[in-house]
Amino acid sequence: MASETTAMSFDGGSMSPFLLLSALAAPIAAAPTDETQSIVVTAAREPLAEEEAPASVTTFDSETIDRLGLAGGADLLRLSAGVSVATTGPRGTQTQLRIRGAEANHSLLFVDGIRFNDPAAGNEARFELLTTDALSRVEIVRGPQSALWGSEALGGVVALETADPLGPRRLSALGEYGSFDSGRAALQFASGGETAGLSGSASWIGSDGIDSFGAGGERDGFETVNASLKGAVHPSADTEIGLVGHWMEGESEYDGFDPITFRRADTLDETANRIRAARGWARAEAAGWSLLAELGWLDSANRNRLDDERLNSTFGERLSAGAQLSRTLGGHRMTAAVEHEAEDFRARDQVYLGGTDQNRGRHLTALVGEWHARWSGLVSTDLAVRHDAFSAFADATTFRAAAVVMPAQGWRLHAAYGEGIAQPTFYDLYGFFPGSFLGNPALRPESSRGWEAGIRWEKRTLTLGVTGFSNRLRDEIVDTFDPLTFQSSTANAEGRSRRRGIEAEAAWRPSDAFGLALNYSWLDAEERQDAGDLAVREIRRPRHSVNLVASGTRGRLSWGGSAAYIGARHDTDFDPFPARDFRLDDYLLASLRLSWTLSDGLEAYGRVENGFDSDYQDVIGYNTPGRAVYAGFRFRLGH
Repeated sequence: MASETTAMSFDGGSMSPFLLLSALAAPIAAAPTDETQSIVVTAAREPLAEEEAPASVTTFDSETIDRLGLAGGADLLRLSAGVSVATTGPRGTQTQLRIRGAEANHSLLFVDGIRFNDPAAGNEARFELLTTDALSRVEIVRGPQSALWGSEALGGVVALETADPLGPRRLSALGEYGSFDSGRAALQFASGGETAGLSGSASWIGSDGIDSFGAGGERDGFETVNASLKGAVHPSADTEIGLVGHWMEGESEYDGFDPITFRRADTLDETANRIRAARGWARAEAAGWSLLAELGWLDSANRNRLDDERLNSTFGERLSAGAQLSRTLGGHRMTAAVEHEAEDFRARDQVYLGGTDQNRGRHLTALVGEWHARWSGLVSTDLAVRHDAFSAFADATTFRAAAVVMPAQGWRLHAAYGEGIAQPTFYDLYGFFPGSFLGNPALRPESSRGWEAGIRWEKRTLTLGVTGFSNRLRDEIVDTFDPLTFQSSTANAEGRSRRRGIEAEAAWRPSDAFGLALNYSWLDAEERQDAGDLAVREIRRPRHSVNLVASGTRGRLSWGGSAAYIGARHDTDFDPFPARDFRLDDYLLASLRLSWTLSDGLEAYGRVENGFDSDYQDVIGYNTPGRAVYAGFRFRLGH
């Protein structure tokens, strides 16, 4: 994945950020300790040195992930600049991530190089299924990246990596119990050497949860299971063959809508989600040439029930194949790639007597070219272009151009123009009720064009940076309905939506024992569906957000803490008729983890989430957990 300014980041809200930061300084004082990674992966088709990365990137390394101790992947991602997270109630329920104000299906997720967006869930990624227990590295690339990675990379890219199977043998086990009758267990291992190795992980998290509706009803619990296995072989110093597989499965209870009044109510709804995925790859390098070939597979299933009665189900499958050839000549590297992807979608229901049943398929073929040039020790540029040929809707060509200038030691200037696309969902193409849906053969992918520019200064232990950006969304896909024929369809909106903002970041790392990272984001996100409409503020996107991450170690004691301030946002309340705009108040989430080494390899720890017991909602009508306290043990062998 990629990283541009610091090895941590934050999000926030709308009270005065300066008053907030002074308040945070007392309860939490520590942060990332590892030095920033020198190589980034997702900002280009081939890995790049950090100072040449042509995009804004945040990385979290394994030490930071461990010290923070946050169980949910979304809780970690929300600490990045430019990222907002919305959870529909307690943990385990639908979790949406938006980067720089883009839509929830405009973030592309990679897990060990596997494209993890779910074709059976509106092309969104299932962030509620992600846990941190197997992660060794997280990269968040902000801004349109479709010229490199295609559809869904409109707002940005999130890339997660599990442990490297090569290197020394390692073993880690964790057990935890805490508030809301919550339990957590995890196991990781790596066994191999420098030429061949195998790594794997298994984790479980479960809780009785809280009453999501908040009217004194039953508690809505969840259970999530993750497992992975990765192997790699180096037949020679310049070749690698690898295989990785992932299994993610979760069940959660939630409060939905009354079937008679169609208003939010304390219901017995349940959902079960499962994703299985695998990827195989082979890479060879020789005389300045690099060749990569890979195959990928993802299978998803989403089943909904009400009081144990089946309601509906959706199923998705994606098969992908790709090849990439790169040539390095001096400071220039040319890359060409071809990708092919085939997706299948199935929907079944009981509640509508099969009215939503359908079997669909589509495919795409993409050609990608990238030219990265280092003209001197001061200037580097990057140009990328991609053409996606879609089988079921209009083709798309995207472009990216970026430059990095380092005029003096410690200074870095960067600027980029990028384009992004998000393909229609299967329901956009064929409707929820296919019998009364009229397809639109002229439908185009949603698209975005935008720019960013920033400056960073770094001297010894201190890093400061600020980036400004602006993006315009075009061809947003909207639903249409003909009251005369009672047929529905979709169309591309004529209006353009604007997302612009500023991201400021700072990091102070005086030693490996202490570190502090901080970011502030300001976002102005407005929507205009018709060209003549007045712009309206986009929902569930805070105008202001601030994040702080701190961690350190001294003797047997290790600690990590975070604070995320999320500013006021707007949502739409559909309970009244007509629907009305609703203001969601700002809130502060703080976490702290303290661990004590009992003996070699064994530590005891305690941690708290939502330490200030904030009462907040990410989505109108759905409550979230208050203060939670956990305690556990972790055992390690190797490093």
